[in-house]
Amino acid sequence: MADGVITSEGEIEPGADTLRGLTYPLGAPPAPGEAIEAAPGVLWLRLPLPMQLNHINVYAIADGAGWAVIDTGIRTPESIAGWEAALAGPLGGKPVTRVICTHMHPDHIGLAGWLCQRFDAPLLMTQLEYVTGRMLVADSGPAPEAAAIFWRASGWTEDQIEGWRSSYGRFTKGVFHMPATYDRLKAGQILSLGGEDWTVVVGNGHSPEHACLWRKSDNVFISGDQILPRISSNISVWPTEPLADPLDDWMTSLDRLGELLPAETFVLPGHGEPFTGILPRIEALKRGHIVSLKRLERTLREPKRAVDVFASLFARPVGDGILGMATGEAIAHLNYLAGQGRVRRERDADGVDWWSLTQTETA
Repeated sequence: MADGVITSEGEIEPGADTLRGLTYPLGAPPAPGEAIEAAPGVLWLRLPLPMQLNHINVYAIADGAGWAVIDTGIRTPESIAGWEAALAGPLGGKPVTRVICTHMHPDHIGLAGWLCQRFDAPLLMTQLEYVTGRMLVADSGPAPEAAAIFWRASGWTEDQIEGWRSSYGRFTKGVFHMPATYDRLKAGQILSLGGEDWTVVVGNGHSPEHACLWRKSDNVFISGDQILPRISSNISVWPTEPLADPLDDWMTSLDRLGELLPAETFVLPGHGEPFTGILPRIEALKRGHIVSLKRLERTLREPKRAVDVFASLFARPVGDGILGMATGEAIAHLNYLAGQGRVRRERDADGVDWWSLTQTETA
């Protein structure tokens, strides 16, 4: 969304990053099972994902006699094999002391339970991320009719809705049984990892209470998916909260992070490569959504369904494989404009929502 493209091979297209103030000092990423020291005491590892975005970055911080792990990858044999190789190789056979998950998406929590169980290690998450993750893991079906109403209102065909019904419960399949207890992370909390202080910084929008970690002593910032270098985080509305305004939450979080973090911050993201240039990146992310919102307003001079506005927001056609995320992101932008009184929504007799400009259209 907004400014980046994922290639057909699943990699993030580089683009003209140096012109936008971003640099990538670590070079090529590590292969699965290998590691690169990203910062003193912090190892960067990469695991495969079975989706269009084909990788996730996880980090291991030296912590006493073992490693504190940040994010875990999704529950697949390939990810487990990557962990087995890393544990026996660059992690030196040392135990995992703590499992810290930035947020509750399956590529970040999928193997948290597996690691916690294997090493009898505690799970650390913010409250909303843990509770939401537990809720979604438990929701294996049947597919709720309220969600079908949501997708129909967005403009999905009956065949697309049936396809969603048949695949319902994929979240559960990607996540190992989560621990029944956790240690709560809070904004501003100080974690001592390996004798170093890391401050918990909370963001919103991409997920309910996303935790980032900031080591102020040398300005290393583990951003999860709150800030990514070449693509914008998915900001979506889902059937569980159809009137939510996550884009406003996310834009507010970007403003807050831009005021908090120094220009020289070194960012270790959940996808892509570690980079410098966080302030121009934040400005580029905000600008990308502002431009998309302006294009969206122009599109809505005639009534449109959510599925009709994809071309205003995305750089490539939307197939059924990412239809849910694209629809959720489109509605996030529509709800944002509605919250500002710039668009309105009317539901027709077939249960389909049509969006159009109000009289307060901006210039």
